[in-house]
Amino acid sequence: MALITAFQRKSQSNGQLQRTQVVGHYKVFSHDGQSKVLQIDTLGSESREIPGKVSQTIQLSEDSAKALWTILGREFGFKA
Repeated sequence: MALITAFQRKSQSNGQLQRTQVVGHYKVFSHDGQSKVLQIDTLGSESREIPGKVSQTIQLSEDSAKALWTILGREFGFKA
């Protein structure tokens, strides 16, 4: 599990699409009674040793969620 605190663009622009496709499950919870945290979990694929077990978890603070929103808007042309 990891709490993302910032994003940095990698200079290398080529990437590869992953073959495995999964559904992302998300929840929002309060960290200290005030701050919200967005948590995204992915489950293991059907071909994994334990299908359905949480495979990856990432968390976004309000600040890192806003940074991601800005990146998504810039890269995909999303507007508020």
